[in-house]
Amino acid sequence: MYQALYRKWRPRTFDDVVGQEHITDTLKRQVAAGRLSHAYLFTGTRGTGKTSCGKFLARAVNCEHPVDGNPCNQCPACLGIENGSILDVLELDAASNNGVDQVRALRDEAVYTPAAVKKRVYIIDEAHMLTNQAWNALLKILEEPPAHLMFVLATTEPHKVLATIRSRCQQFSFKRILPMQISRRLEYVAEQEKINLTKEGAALLARLADGGMRDALSLLDQCAGGKGTLDEQAIYDTLGLAGSAETAALMERLALRDTAAALDTLARLYAGGREVGSVLGELSALARDLLLRKTAPQGSAALMSGGYDEATLRRLGELLSSQRLLQMLTQLQAASASLARSANRRTDAELCLIRLSDESLDESFTGLSARLARVEERLAKGIPASPPPSAPAPKAEPPKGAKQEAYVPYWEEELPPPPDEPPPEERSCDDMELEYDFDLPEPVPEPPRPQEAPPQKAPVSPPPVSQPAAVPVPPAPEPVPQPAAPSPQAAPADQSGGDSTFWPSFAAGLRGKVPPTVMPYLNNPAKVTGVWKNGMLTLWVDSEFTRSMLNKPAVVEKLTAAAAASFGGQPQVSVVTGTPPPEQPPSSVPEAAEEKDPLNDLLAFGGLDNITIQ
Repeated sequence: MYQALYRKWRPRTFDDVVGQEHITDTLKRQVAAGRLSHAYLFTGTRGTGKTSCGKFLARAVNCEHPVDGNPCNQCPACLGIENGSILDVLELDAASNNGVDQVRALRDEAVYTPAAVKKRVYIIDEAHMLTNQAWNALLKILEEPPAHLMFVLATTEPHKVLATIRSRCQQFSFKRILPMQISRRLEYVAEQEKINLTKEGAALLARLADGGMRDALSLLDQCAGGKGTLDEQAIYDTLGLAGSAETAALMERLALRDTAAALDTLARLYAGGREVGSVLGELSALARDLLLRKTAPQGSAALMSGGYDEATLRRLGELLSSQRLLQMLTQLQAASASLARSANRRTDAELCLIRLSDESLDESFTGLSARLARVEERLAKGIPASPPPSAPAPKAEPPKGAKQEAYVPYWEEELPPPPDEPPPEERSCDDMELEYDFDLPEPVPEPPRPQEAPPQKAPVSPPPVSQPAAVPVPPAPEPVPQPAAPSPQAAPADQSGGDSTFWPSFAAGLRGKVPPTVMPYLNNPAKVTGVWKNGMLTLWVDSEFTRSMLNKPAVVEKLTAAAAASFGGQPQVSVVTGTPPPEQPPSSVPEAAEEKDPLNDLLAFGGLDNITIQ
């Protein structure tokens, strides 16, 4: 009966484990010295030897004749544990035995002395699948186990194991196996199995295994079914991969922004049975290698996946900038992640290639960086960032017999050149005033003047009605000023009730000067009324809450500054709860002190020789 290669070539001793010498050497020394722990926790990615090392450890601690820490695999104990006839060594799958009842049964059986061997060993695979209740049931026996008991826990997700469990175990982390180590092991297995595997094919399988020896053996077993030599092309055809040559050609078409050729290549690969997900994955691996060469040229050789010759990588590196590679890698990663839930995988792959060939379609930050890098590159080479605009098509000439006159819109009519403006020193004051008066309406353009007319001054719009007349007349007596906003002269100093007429405009002018939280109170006449009297600004408010909002040092300081700017002097501000006293007519204020006497204006006017004042 045929047996799969990963089962047939599973290691049997610690020395057979590939790439985990830092763990196997430690375990062998512990077995040889008898310094064994009661619980071990093996963590790491799939196919790296966690469960196998657990089995070796179970055989080694019970082996009658261990060889340098390795089991002899010849004694009855080793043979019985290997074939499963000895029930004292039990391997459990936590994925199917993760309940608290199964763990309680295991705990109850663990206290019994082993019947055939020295130690009872429980190997719990996929230990992260245990529930919290199961872990808690196992915690006590892990803390104080009997002398004959040993636990080996294996998991790929150590973060799901309780911290109280990890602290009671010796934890060993299995690392990914290097591609060169996997390649040498595959060549040895192929030689023993009479498989014609080339060195390049072994290297390709090692890269595809992603650090897992079991995956590498499974891929070799899958590809060995064909006839002939197992080289790179045969592996590509068997696994449905595009291949390094096809991937490099597709990347070159994307670098040249040839969208049609890139889509044709994808269609051809899809028709040939290639999976679009694998095509995007290979493009992503190639973009990663090119980005490593760009950003870390000194140490990138050990980090690259391989599979491409130096000439191909150099040619593609010259076509793609670091920003472009970063944008392509980001798009490929996002597209590959979304293919699992895509309704049409081919369409999503085609959209990804379209965005890769034209970075202007990518609105992300990486796409913007790629576009900026492209502009800088073109400018550095002396090429305009955008192509020059094409010359307009010549207008069709009318037939010779037809009239040359045609309708021309008024906005396209050629107006005569404007007359020369006088130099700045010759311009009148009226012109300067009108030029900088932004409140005047725009002048209506006048029809063009005939060319034979003498040059004149540029016409200006007629002055508004409010402008003074050109003919001088005696000034009329000025009325008594009634300003809307208060001023020091308008402040009633002797009124018993004070002046509150100024408050609406005064409060409106406080916007932007006081905190915005108090403006709704100041602009509400039902809540606040300001009264000016004898250098004192009193704010009468409706409630104690309003008073608490306004009677703050920051607000009072701003009100004082605004009152000083409006009334002058050093005013004082107070906030009082209640209603202001009624205002009285300003009878106590002498009008002669504030109003101008018309007689003074008349005397100031010249030419009073013939005027007699009675």
